[in-house]
Amino acid sequence: MGRQWRLGLARSSSPTRSEPHVDQSQYEPEPAVDLRTSILADLSREMVRLYKEQFGRGPTKARTDWAGPDVLITVLEDTLTPAERNLVRLGEDQKVRDMRTFFQYATVKEFCEPVERLTGRQVRSFLSAIDTRVNGLAMETFVLHPEGYDGPSRADITD
Repeated sequence: MGRQWRLGLARSSSPTRSEPHVDQSQYEPEPAVDLRTSILADLSREMVRLYKEQFGRGPTKARTDWAGPDVLITVLEDTLTPAERNLVRLGEDQKVRDMRTFFQYATVKEFCEPVERLTGRQVRSFLSAIDTRVNGLAMETFVLHPEGYDGPSRADITD
């Protein structure tokens, strides 16, 4: 006889006297909480918070993913402020990119802190990019040192 799942527990497909038969095919086993997935959601929230603090408004969407064992990428959508959108309409894309890049690198510590706190690893490199032609789609990339590294973090390196 096959096994059926209810609330993540396997049991026989035949009912017992004290338990009426219930079609278990609609119940899926509950997935175990994946700590790496939880960290990714927390990092996305932290990046949205930083954007709100730095630029006065947050993105409409944010998603963080691992790109290999040592790289985290957060993609943020619709990040431009109304003033920046006006500058783009006037053809001043480069000024918007320059201004954003300046702010991002002026606050490297603030961007690296949540990554280091949530992953328990130090940031080796921080890269920031924005595409003003697609409504300010931005990408924050963090290259991490290997686990156990105890040297300086990118946040500690002054320009």
